[in-house]
Amino acid sequence: MAQSAVAFYPKSVAQIGVSKTLRNTYLLLSMSLLFCGLCAYVSSRMGLFISSPWLFLIGFLGFSWGAQVLCNSVWGLAMVFGLTGFTGLYLAPILLFASVPGGKELVITAAGGTGAIFLGLSGYVLVTRKNFNFLGGMICVGFLVAFLAMLASIVFQMQALSLAVSAAFMFLSAAGILHATSRMVHDPSTNYIVMTVTLFVYIYNIFITLLHLLSFSRD
Repeated sequence: MAQSAVAFYPKSVAQIGVSKTLRNTYLLLSMSLLFCGLCAYVSSRMGLFISSPWLFLIGFLGFSWGAQVLCNSVWGLAMVFGLTGFTGLYLAPILLFASVPGGKELVITAAGGTGAIFLGLSGYVLVTRKNFNFLGGMICVGFLVAFLAMLASIVFQMQALSLAVSAAFMFLSAAGILHATSRMVHDPSTNYIVMTVTLFVYIYNIFITLLHLLSFSRD
């Protein structure tokens, strides 16, 4: 009887840790998405846009790195909202795009598709409890290759390469959602700030790439 109690206790502690990580991550992620949308709306009304892709990359990578480094302090939370607010500034022109004929439908379709992909993949991992940690290496290498290809498409203005990069980012981001959710399910020590930034980046990538692909197909 004593052995059963000892065996059960660590499992209970692990389950509590996983539940806490999931709850904190999804709560902070929801707040981050709302803050991103609010910043996009305010900046679109005020005409404050970030049009330079290079400036966006610097800010995006800087805030992401800051959140990773400061994840164990309150400054990590500041980096999270700095990242989401900064991306909101870059998303502001999308709200203007929604005002043109046919634009609103594309934005709604991209947002709905993004939500469906995230909920479907996360729900699958949470229900089945499958371990997708083996995807980590593939995702890391894939994003590195896709990032270099994206830089090449920006420099050389190659639309075909840009579309291929968009498809690659969407596929890798979907795999990333599986991997990140799996980490939270199987590792109670996972930091919720790191997971929030990770999931936010994946959701952002899927939304932007879906909108890009839908806009191209309409044109």
